Amino acid sequence: MDRAQLRFLADESCDFAVVRALRADGFDVYAVSEIMQRSDDRLLIEQAVRESRILLTEDKDFGWLVFASSAQSAGVILIRFPGQGRLTLVDMVRRVVREQAEQLDESFVVLQPGAVRITRKPGGLATAPPGRDDSAV
Repeated sequence: MDRAQLRFLADESCDFAVVRALRADGFDVYAVSEIMQRSDDRLLIEQAVRESRILLTEDKDFGWLVFASSAQSAGVILIRFPGQGRLTLVDMVRRVVREQAEQLDESFVVLQPGAVRITRKPGGLATAPPGRDDSAV
């Protein structure tokens, strides 16, 4: 999937600054927090698949859903930024979307300050072995 086709679903744990930034960059971003306060993780994954949207979240439970329960996924970006690292959060998300767009579809991406790990779903082709940083950003 190329950059122009990327669509996102931001769960309520996703920092809204990320939603605003991606929208400003021209992306279609559906933000759960604009519609409801509490959502069911499994239903969000199903909605993201139905709508071909990459899920943006700060909720680690999505890792379990995608890998341990083998739930189908259009892709997940798990944001792991502690308080002191949040100043670079928006720039990091924008950079990953811009530079790694073709690898995001059906991948599980973990973003941490200064590092990104992109792993294909089990059974797919891995861009980086699980547990290993793919690249520093």
